[in-house]
Amino acid sequence: MGKYINVNNIKMWYDEKGSGEPLLMLHPGGVDSRAFEPNIPAFSEKFHVYLPERRGHGHTADPEGEYSFDLLADDTIAFIEKVIEKPVRILGYSDGSLVGLLVAKKRPDLVTKLICAAGVYHRDGWYEQAIAPVSEAPEFMIAMYADVSPDGKEHLPIVVKKLNEMHAKNIMLTEEDLQTINCQTLVIVSDDDEVKLEHAISFYRALPHGELAVIPGTSHGFIVEKIDLSNKIMLDFLTQDPIQTYAPIHRARNK
Repeated sequence: MGKYINVNNIKMWYDEKGSGEPLLMLHPGGVDSRAFEPNIPAFSEKFHVYLPERRGHGHTADPEGEYSFDLLADDTIAFIEKVIEKPVRILGYSDGSLVGLLVAKKRPDLVTKLICAAGVYHRDGWYEQAIAPVSEAPEFMIAMYADVSPDGKEHLPIVVKKLNEMHAKNIMLTEEDLQTINCQTLVIVSDDDEVKLEHAISFYRALPHGELAVIPGTSHGFIVEKIDLSNKIMLDFLTQDPIQTYAPIHRARNK
């Protein structure tokens, strides 16, 4: 049913599913944790899944002030410290991917494994049309927001404006920043993503303990377009230790 917790001066809503080691799932921008509904059953069989909703998303009200990825990461850090109280695995999708990445950069002690799904480390990694300012939200977003938002359907244009402004900013990470991410990290995208494939490759190559997966025949919504394949790859990553490879090139630097 979900519950609220006061963190970082906001009243954040979250839900929990399953049992075991904690897995934090961070939803895309403009929607809420229901974006993971097709995936949650598989993940909650293996993990205690936490599904927080960021400020202005889903059941969490939109407070005064602008958004930034740094602020959203700070909210998430506060959530981990107050609710989970131990290091976690993180699966971030789209905007949630960058939030998770910043959590790992700011607080490496809190992240044991990280999945960056359909996400970037710098604004230039998006195709421009993917983050072009929109004057009106698409119908599916309007319906999701109206269904659960405590602010009411009429408040959505304010949230959309804040998201437009956040995406317009260039303050994101560099390849040098990525080299400080010391947890095992999976970069996973589709072969027709809103994320440039070349960017995903540079993302993976800059990470000290990076892995890369490309889901064929899909788009930015690959986790629901090929649910079983996406779940298998991500669950294998989350549950297995890195294997010994026989002919490493990229990973030879770690030997």
